[in-house]
Amino acid sequence: MAVDFRSDTVTKPNLAMRKWMLNAPVGDDVYGDDPTVNALEVRAAAQHGFDAGLFCSSGTQANLIALMTHCQRGDEYLCGQQAHNYKFEAGGAAVLGSIQPQPIENEKDGTLCFNKLAAAIKPDDSHFARTRLLSLENTINGKVLSLSYMRQARLFADQHRLALHLDGARAHNAAVALGVDIKEVCAPFDSVSICLSKGLGAPVGSLLFGSKTFIQQARRWRKMLGGGMRQAGILAAAGHYALQHNIARLAEDHANAQRLADGLANFPNCHVSPVNTNLVFVRWEDTVYQSAMVRAMAEKGFIINAGKPMRLVTHLNITSDDIDRFLAELDNFFAKK
Repeated sequence: MAVDFRSDTVTKPNLAMRKWMLNAPVGDDVYGDDPTVNALEVRAAAQHGFDAGLFCSSGTQANLIALMTHCQRGDEYLCGQQAHNYKFEAGGAAVLGSIQPQPIENEKDGTLCFNKLAAAIKPDDSHFARTRLLSLENTINGKVLSLSYMRQARLFADQHRLALHLDGARAHNAAVALGVDIKEVCAPFDSVSICLSKGLGAPVGSLLFGSKTFIQQARRWRKMLGGGMRQAGILAAAGHYALQHNIARLAEDHANAQRLADGLANFPNCHVSPVNTNLVFVRWEDTVYQSAMVRAMAEKGFIINAGKPMRLVTHLNITSDDIDRFLAELDNFFAKK
């Protein structure tokens, strides 16, 4: 089996997770009749410190639903230039929600400067979009936002009468890296989305959390966006398994990422960014070899993507032995150049 470093979205459900999916009791979720979905939404919401939850087909859908629930047509949300819901979700907020994004340059640590955010908030004037929401991301490009920063964000949002959303696709990686319960990461926010299909290892699905009123409104948007799945308990069962069995082990992914980064740092002309979680970013001074590197590694059973920087992601289907074999093959590749 190939070792795939492209993303933690490539994880495969293990046999135990598949058995949970096979045996899941199901019903019609649009009618509210799927017991496995209902149980996941209730239990996961409590686990993350919220009153209610909504099972969504993807992180993109969960984020878009959150934006459309917080904002009306002609409203604006503040986010980072590198924010996934701004840069990598096909412009859905603007195209489908008629919501204007106002991106702010991310600082080197992934945070957003509160002074820059304050300067971007529009006056209450008919010439401008109405600034309604601040959206943060944790982790962002593998970087972990601190608890103190997120608490400051809550104070900032309250001061400026903004709602506060967290794109927490990898929020459990952040919690593990910080050594805290996931509730502490989620506590400052009005809404949080998390992905079940990244490091947690489920094949499909994300969750959106908020107040009961917020989720009631969000459920309507999910239906409009085509997210009203029927016997979705088969998929929700994988989410149950992931949240019960695959959180603590994220520390292994972080350790493997550090092992990978340490090994890469020994190569000449290679600059490795500091590693916080399971994402490793590498800049090669000579990028000419990247295409050849990708092909050569593929021949040896390792899947990577070229990039500036190159991103390598560890996950539950990558072991420390895989890391060592990859580094050895990379060494062989450079020895031939």
